[in-house]
Formats: sequence, C-alpha cells, structure tokens
Amino acid sequence: MSSVINQFQKKRVHPQKFALWTSFASIIMMFAALTSAYIVKQAAGNWLEFPLPSEFIFSTVSIILSSIALHWSWTSFKQSKQGPYRIGLLLAIILGLSFVILQYLGWTTLFSYGVDLKGNVSGSFFYLITGLHALHVLGGITALMITVLNSFLLEFKPTEDRIHKYELVLHYWHFVDILWIYLLIFIIVVK
Repeated sequence: MSSVINQFQKKRVHPQKFALWTSFASIIMMFAALTSAYIVKQAAGNWLEFPLPSEFIFSTVSIILSSIALHWSWTSFKQSKQGPYRIGLLLAIILGLSFVILQYLGWTTLFSYGVDLKGNVSGSFFYLITGLHALHVLGGITALMITVLNSFLLEFKPTEDRIHKYELVLHYWHFVDILWIYLLIFIIVVK
C-alpha cells in the first residue's frame, strides 16, 4: 500500500507548478479577450493601418534566442556544468532586456509615424497588447535576475529543489516567448 501512495505522490504535480500553469491559463484568457476585442473593433471600421516597425521583428529574434540560452543554461545546471549554466543565464537576461528595449524603440518609431494612444483605436490596442506582454516579460526578467544572483551567491549544487525552482523560471520564460510569437503573428495576419 505504501508503494502505491509513494508512486501517486511522485506523479502529483507540484503545487507551485500547478499555480504557474493556472496563471498561464488566466494570462491566455486575458490576451484572448484582447485579441478578440481587437478583431471586433477592427470590423467596426475606421481602423488605421500602419506599418509594423522592424524593431518588433528584431525583438522577436531576441526573445527566441533568450529562450534558447535559458534552456541551454537549465540543461547545463542539471548536468552540473557550472560555466555554461552561468553563461546561458547571463545571455538569457541580456537578450530578455534587449527584447524590452527593442519593444520600446518600436513604440517610439510608431509614435513618430503619428500612431499614439489618443488617436485611432488601432494604435491604442497595439500599445495595450504589446505593453501588457512587455510587463509580463519584465516579471520574467525579475525572476531571471534572482536566478542569476543565486547562481553566483549560492554554492553550485543542482539539488532537486533548485532544479524545480529553475524549471519554474524556464517554463515562464518559454511561455512569454510563445505568447509573443502568437501576438506578433496575430498582429501581422489580422492587420
């Protein structure tokens, strides 16, 4: 009987991972609502079309590379390779910050085109959707910064608990990466 209970406990989803996945569901619902409202407002007419600044494409490359670097770091951590673990983490955070900077530069380019929050609703939707995503990325960067601090301040020891916590950061970062790819494709296709 105890072996059955132990097997059940091993197959259970960790409560922190469950909470993270639940937050993913609510974030997905929020962006689904925003993109649905975008489509409805666009169909109402009086929709301003504007070119998508290239900074948004470059930011996409940046966040994808950041996810790859973080995954490499996580794999290295599990394999007890301290050097690649730290290098991958630093690359991931630099590329993540690059994403946010490139988003900001894209917004300033749009603003120079005359697309602002007070004008046509199309610009407002664009800033809202991309801005909310950038806030989620900044939350991920905060988690990455804590992970970087841990990588240099704590003894290098890939314990089960530390692997689990790092995996949560990894899942969140991959999630915001995939979410951005969806949003960019949505904006390009629906535009």
